[in-house]
Amino acid sequence: MPGQSPFRRHNSTPVQFFVLSAYSHPGSLRWLFFCVLLLLYVLILFTNVLLIVVIVVNRSLHEPMYMFLCSLFLNQLYGSAVLYPFLLVHILRDSHIVPAPFCFFQIYVLHGYGRVEFFTLASMSYDRYVAICHPLHYKSLMSRNKMAALILFPWTYGLLMMGVMISLSSSLELCNNVIDKVYCDNYPIVKQACYDTSIINIYGIVGIFNVIVFPFVTILYTYARILRVCRRSPGQTWHRAVHTCVPHLASVLNFTVAVFFEVLQGRFDMSHLPTTLRIFLSLYFLLCQPLFNPVIYGLVLTKVRLICKALLFKYIQKGLWLRSKRQK
Repeated sequence: MPGQSPFRRHNSTPVQFFVLSAYSHPGSLRWLFFCVLLLLYVLILFTNVLLIVVIVVNRSLHEPMYMFLCSLFLNQLYGSAVLYPFLLVHILRDSHIVPAPFCFFQIYVLHGYGRVEFFTLASMSYDRYVAICHPLHYKSLMSRNKMAALILFPWTYGLLMMGVMISLSSSLELCNNVIDKVYCDNYPIVKQACYDTSIINIYGIVGIFNVIVFPFVTILYTYARILRVCRRSPGQTWHRAVHTCVPHLASVLNFTVAVFFEVLQGRFDMSHLPTTLRIFLSLYFLLCQPLFNPVIYGLVLTKVRLICKALLFKYIQKGLWLRSKRQK
């Protein structure tokens, strides 16, 4: 029958590919979407790579706060690399079939990106708490070994958790191979299993608690302590706390809202919403966060902003000098 899935309810043949059904036929707007996404990706690459280079090259920025930022920017490049090129290719294609191995690889990277992001933001909140509430003991409490552990833990723990999840999901016998999204996602695949998936669902709920609830509660607790200390401190301490904490709080809020939209769409029926809106909300966690963080941190943090200005000024000066030399 036309439109029937190639996998019937009783068939447990391993899925060789997945069909992404959320793509519409934009017609003449196809190239507009392609150019917008390409521009976003170029901006993400430029801003994140620029700030990573600035932090790595300048020894004055080899402090825990900037090292955490470096890990954050690196994670955003990691997540974007498996989404944007994929979307750019599929916007121009009429067929939206994805091989199963690549689909699970994309799920691993995107979900791993989300886990690393949340844990890194939690580590950054702890760093701000120590810097503001225990400034005299900051160097002893935030030693190089502790900083390295807080940077490596999100990557190790987050990616190991996703490895377990992918091993469980990829071994499922599926009765369908259609994913109602523009990229591969784990929960829509689990929902199409031919048998009970209670173990995977429980693991997923535990994962949501560990990766979202626990880091978010940690962030709230550290900032409650920071606010308590700042209320008893002079105005200078309050100003310093606001200056360093506002970008982090803005980043946490932006990413939490993005993940909330993503979890909401996975667990509830959102078919009543316009397709374009559903696609935007499902992509928000990787459309806006990698652009938002470099801009907010680059503008607010004075040391980063001044070094970026100096580098750009030096580059422009060098370009003008080479140009004048060629003309002579």
